[in-house]
Amino acid sequence: MKTIYPIIVLVLVLVTGCEKDYLDRPPGHLIEASDFFRTEAQLVSYTNGFYDMFPGQSVYEDDAASDNIIPLALAERVRGARIVPVDRGSGGWSWDDLRSINFFLENVKKVNDEALVKRYSGIAKFFRAQFYFSKVRRFGDVPWYDTVLDADDENLFKARDSRKFVMDKVLEDIDEAISSLPSEIELNIVTRYTALALKARMFLFEGTFRKYHGLGDFENYLTEASNAAEELINSGAYTLYNNGNPETSYRELFDLIDQNAVETILARDFNADFITHNIGNLATSPTNGSFGMPKDLINSYLLIDGSRFTDLPNYDEVEYFDEMQNRDPRLTQTTAGPNFTAYLSEVPEPVDLSVTTTGYRVIKSISSKQQWGNRSSVNDIILFRYAETLLVYAEAKAELGTLTQADLDISINKLRGRVGIPDLILSDANSDPDPFLEGMYPNVNNGANKGVILEIRRERRIELFMEGQRWDDLMRWKEGKKLEQPMVGIYFSGLGGYDFDGDGDIDVYLHDGNTSGIPAGTPTVINVNERPLTNIVSGNLDPSNQPKIFDETKDYLYPIPIEDLNLNDNLQQNPGW
Repeated sequence: MKTIYPIIVLVLVLVTGCEKDYLDRPPGHLIEASDFFRTEAQLVSYTNGFYDMFPGQSVYEDDAASDNIIPLALAERVRGARIVPVDRGSGGWSWDDLRSINFFLENVKKVNDEALVKRYSGIAKFFRAQFYFSKVRRFGDVPWYDTVLDADDENLFKARDSRKFVMDKVLEDIDEAISSLPSEIELNIVTRYTALALKARMFLFEGTFRKYHGLGDFENYLTEASNAAEELINSGAYTLYNNGNPETSYRELFDLIDQNAVETILARDFNADFITHNIGNLATSPTNGSFGMPKDLINSYLLIDGSRFTDLPNYDEVEYFDEMQNRDPRLTQTTAGPNFTAYLSEVPEPVDLSVTTTGYRVIKSISSKQQWGNRSSVNDIILFRYAETLLVYAEAKAELGTLTQADLDISINKLRGRVGIPDLILSDANSDPDPFLEGMYPNVNNGANKGVILEIRRERRIELFMEGQRWDDLMRWKEGKKLEQPMVGIYFSGLGGYDFDGDGDIDVYLHDGNTSGIPAGTPTVINVNERPLTNIVSGNLDPSNQPKIFDETKDYLYPIPIEDLNLNDNLQQNPGW
């Protein structure tokens, strides 16, 4: 597979230097532009360095710092334990990448070829749009720079620009990227389709953030998001990956060693000879990540007939084997169900609850068993895929109040169709909003589309689980308090033995110190004094009994480092920090 992450050539070493690079880095640290940017090969060499700005395995790890995955130790932002960083350029307030992008844009015209200037400027503006989007998501208002500054430039010490000003500039950049990049299907190279996907993602975030945080002017951003998504849909360039089996198609997409370009718009390449990642180990090690899905997410999966699991009597006391029956097939392609097998294996794995905090073992993206060791995963990591674009389209239209059944049929119902779930019907959803989801998202818009917005959020959480979207979703919906809700695991009615796969044998045994009744060979034995239940000898596994606090006055944004504030009197700290 062609990689987008080559070893960075000497030119980029000279541009970025060996130490921290800030916007006021003196020109002497830059290459002599007159000696470079003269050929397409040189433009390729320089812009290849931009691809390191994409995340790696952190895309799949990020949900472990949200309410989607419960790891061994809760993240600081989930516990409400973030502090103001001290060092200049720390905590995400770094500008190295921006300087590299702006330096390229100031010099690219030296190639003296209009077609090359257009294409490679488009690449640079894609990355500048992504750079500033990440800054606005994290800090809100940030200073906008589109030139390389000298050390004595007074603009180094200017105040932050408004998030609206910055996002309007981002819109200009991403639109130029869309118009400049080729309409090609490439797994590892930014194209016009990648730019459309990024635009849809960015402006859904900004539009809904502005709507739910009362900032106003949200309609234009949501329209930009829906239009970008619609353009990508209408291009016909992508469809949903489908191997013909609704019981395996969803999971297989993430288990593929080498991605294909059916649904995947952009992927980061991993292989044993070049670079590996550690997701397989984090999801299977009892002493490393021990990833576990929370009960409220498990409850969110519909029944196979499209009805709500949470409408069943005493749904919260249904035990493991029964709750896994007749559900949305994505459930047992995301967490280990009865008779779970590793990818490419036909041998069921033993029931092992030691590798998961909640009992709901994460299996999405862990691939074949050979990749479960430390740093041994080589399956490619997806950065953009078509399913997200479908979700963006539906949500943007719903929040704008323009969603139709036809819109659902080309978006949400495509996702449901892949796994054999009945279509979402607009009128039914809006006439009967789900009380379970209403409790999860109390700030949801209370208008005519409330029911369908909740259903789209259900689909988004399930479909994009473990793809680095959940924290941002809660922030833009102004649902940070969701993090304070219980994060519990599997329900057990009491001490004793449980058959997890329906074969009549005991797979899990719970005790409170008396081990005399445990059948020989039981795969998982739990002492409730060590792994507590919510009701002491019954209830849900309760791994996250640490305090979880979300401060609505400050926690939707991150703080600016103290040294940066001290160096620039025009910078103001974010509220509450």
